[in-house]
Parts: sequence; C-alpha cells; structure tokens
Amino acid sequence: MAENKMEEFSTEEAVKEAVENAEEMKEEAATAENSEEAAEAKDSEKESKKVFKKKEKKKDKRDEQIEQLNDRVMRQMAEFENFRRRTEVEKSQMFATGAKSIVEKILPVVDNFERGLATVEEGADPFADGMLMIYKQLLTTLDEAGVKPIEAVGQEFNPDFHNAVMHVEDEEVGENIVVEEFQKGYMYNDTVVRHSMVKVAN
Repeated sequence: MAENKMEEFSTEEAVKEAVENAEEMKEEAATAENSEEAAEAKDSEKESKKVFKKKEKKKDKRDEQIEQLNDRVMRQMAEFENFRRRTEVEKSQMFATGAKSIVEKILPVVDNFERGLATVEEGADPFADGMLMIYKQLLTTLDEAGVKPIEAVGQEFNPDFHNAVMHVEDEEVGENIVVEEFQKGYMYNDTVVRHSMVKVAN
C-alpha cells in the first residue's frame, strides 16, 4: 500500500512538473515570438522612417525651389508695379510742365488783346468787335483747358497768388486788401502759372 501511494505521489509530481515545464516552454516561446515580432516591427519602422526621410528630403528641395521661384516672381511683380506707378507720375508731371509752359507763352497774347480792346468801345468798329470775339473764344478755350484767372481786386492779399508791387494807405478799405490789379494772374489746375501784380492797401 505504501509503495502504491509512493508511486501515485511521484506520478502526480511528474505530471505537475511536466505541466509546469510545458507552460514555461510556452511562455518562453511566446516571449521569443513577441521579441521577434517587436524586432521585425522595429526594423520595418526604421525602414519606413528612412524612406520617409528620403521623401522629406526630396520634398524639401522642391519646396525650396518653389519658394525661391515664388519669391523671385513676387519681387519682379513688385518692381514692375513700382515702375508703372513711377512712369505714370512722371508722365503726368511732364504733361503738366509742358501745358504750363505753353500757357505761360499764351498769356502775353491775352494781355495784348486786353490792352488793345481797352482803347476801343464795343460796337464802334466791326474790326474791334471781331477781335473781341476772338479774345472771348481764347478765354473760353483756356478755361476749358483748366486755365483760370486769379481773383485779386477786393480780395485779401495772399502771397501765394498775389505779387504786391505798390502799397497805399486808404481808410475806406480794410487792412491788407488788394485795391488795384496791374497784371492779371492765372492758374493752371491747382498751380499758379503767373501771380497777379497788385496794389495793396493798409
């Protein structure tokens, strides 16, 4: 009986030990398998990183080229826009300067018309009437071109528009008032072509 019990006990222990060994071997195999899978995963991750880095490097070069080209195009567009604006300003200035010089040359003709017509009564001579019509047409044309006379008599003296050549004391007139105009002044648009030559009171 004792021997049978001993045999049963040793058999149970052997089975138990065999089961434990089998479980340990399973765990070891699973660990080894997991470590292999992890190693494979790491390797594949490294490879994918390398490929991605290569792609990134290629993309970076292209992006740099695109940025450089965009920058160059933007600079050229800005330069062209500046050139266009500068050219427009220069053109308008040249036109204004040319127009002003022509107006300056025409004004003495207007002055001579006024001097000549001041000595003739209207309606007395058909020739004088013809000259008066030409004078009025000339003034209309100048007005349409932007040339306008500067108001002087009765206005307060303004050195921007008037050139005082005489001074008089007059109690009937206010201080610094233009009482007489010797030569009419003209403006072309917003610039003075010729100052009015005037006499100022007080």
